[in-house]
Amino acid sequence: LDSSNKVQYLLSGRMLNDGKVFIGLCDFIEPWDNLSMSQKKNLNHRYEMGCDCRIFRCYNLPCTLSTENECLWTDWLTDKSMNGEQAKQYACIKRSDGSCSWYRGGPPPDKEFLDISDP
Repeated sequence: LDSSNKVQYLLSGRMLNDGKVFIGLCDFIEPWDNLSMSQKKNLNHRYEMGCDCRIFRCYNLPCTLSTENECLWTDWLTDKSMNGEQAKQYACIKRSDGSCSWYRGGPPPDKEFLDISDP
C-alpha cells in the first residue's frame, strides 16, 4: 500500500500500432507486492528479450506449439493457478537460433545482503 492506502498493480496487455492499449481478463494483472523477485527483475532485464515470442496457454492436454517462436505456458495444468511456478520464476525469451524458450534466472539474492549483491 502506498501512503494513501492504495495498491499498486502490474498490468500487462497488448498495444496496437495506433497506440491503443487493451487489457483483458486473460492478461497478467497482479498487485506489485505479490510479484516474485524474479518477476520484478525480469521486467527490467529479460522480458524485452521475448517481445518476438508468443506465450501459448495450455489448459488441458494435449498441447502443441505451432511455431518456433512460442513458449508453452503450463501453470494451469501443473498448479491449477494462473500465477504458478512458471509465471513466478521464468521468462520466455528468444534464443540466438530464433526459437523461443523458457529461461530461469539465478536464485533470488540473499535478503541479508540485498543492498550489496542486488543494487
